[in-house]
Amino acid sequence: MLFVIGQAKVAKKNEKEFSMKTLIVVFSYHHKNTQKVADAMAKMLDAQVKSPQQTALEELSQYDLVGFGAGIDSGKHYKVLLDFADRLPPVDNKIAFIFSTAGLSGDKKRGKDHSALREKLHSKGYVIVDEFQCKGFNTNSFLKTFGGMNKDRPNSEDLKLAEEFAQNLKKK
Repeated sequence: MLFVIGQAKVAKKNEKEFSMKTLIVVFSYHHKNTQKVADAMAKMLDAQVKSPQQTALEELSQYDLVGFGAGIDSGKHYKVLLDFADRLPPVDNKIAFIFSTAGLSGDKKRGKDHSALREKLHSKGYVIVDEFQCKGFNTNSFLKTFGGMNKDRPNSEDLKLAEEFAQNLKKK
């Protein structure tokens, strides 16, 4: 049995889950905070994880679901990911999700932090089905002098929440 979600055809596995070919595009450096989150999500989604530099724009059409994530710098995703989003070709209702790690987090902050990427993806025709953010170890700027903030984040609980987020994507 096949369902059509936007332009993606999805095979029904059971009443609640769908099998989707998934790619997670992540830009992560410094402490690899966001990479850890991407890997946790990928495990649940059986997804491939690539950096923007490793991802050919034309290959995105091969995937039913695409995740876009990076750390937050000055209130938005890192420039490398935003530049990648600028180069994306237009699509017709391609399903996507957004995620990030940040020094500070919360629903309102996540909404603001993700707004630049969300707008870029919407303008290209992506439908954002959900968004995730958790704290990440941060030693940027003056924080380096004090040993940083959120040491050992994302932690096992954060990664469990990332896995649950990914599991819930299957149900959407």
